[in-house]
Amino acid sequence: MNALIIDDERLARNELRRLLEPFSTVTVVGEAANADEAEELVNRLKPDLLFLDINMPGRDGMEFLEALEPAPLVIFVTAYDEHAVKAFDLNALDYLLKPIDPDRLAAAVNKLAQVPKEGDTSRERLGPEDRIFLKDGEKCWFVALKDVRLMESEGNYVRVRFADQKPLVLRSLNNLEKKLDPHVFFRANRKQMVNLTFVDKIEPWFSGGLNVTLNSGETVEVSRRQALRFKEIMSL
Repeated sequence: MNALIIDDERLARNELRRLLEPFSTVTVVGEAANADEAEELVNRLKPDLLFLDINMPGRDGMEFLEALEPAPLVIFVTAYDEHAVKAFDLNALDYLLKPIDPDRLAAAVNKLAQVPKEGDTSRERLGPEDRIFLKDGEKCWFVALKDVRLMESEGNYVRVRFADQKPLVLRSLNNLEKKLDPHVFFRANRKQMVNLTFVDKIEPWFSGGLNVTLNSGETVEVSRRQALRFKEIMSL
């Protein structure tokens, strides 16, 4: 598994690289001292795993993750234990405190064997198994796209609905549409994009449109313009 170390402290990066040497399952392919360097390396090297410091100059670790689609696996490495609860709420793979204890690092690396292999992050479109990082105020989530049932445009933001959560994130619905598989996420109308795997019932609607009910009970109107394409995808 190819890994990237992201930490503003050079000595901390060197120490982590040294501690990782005995683990044949992890190959360190690069290092970054800040979020800008890290973003360039992630886009170029497509790592499977990030060892990520949270507190860094400029953009912190959370802000850096917001720029990644999809988000790789993450093991947080930081001296600030107040972030621990937040990190686990994010469904991060693990959380390590500095100075790193070799046994804790071994436990974190061993968790990699239990993680399903991610898809090819170099492809143009994101698939259902890919994860995105969402941040709304102080709350953060790693979410598999297969678990997102509905996205709704609200001005310059998008309301992302999954499970019982509905964070409002600074993203464009048009931009998201370009990145998602159109056979999974369907642009039902100007303001809504629906995950077709959540569709439970379809009914004729006004002016040639369709009314779609999700298995969550929510309803989405497919515009007349999109109804024909929707029928084709759903083989109606």
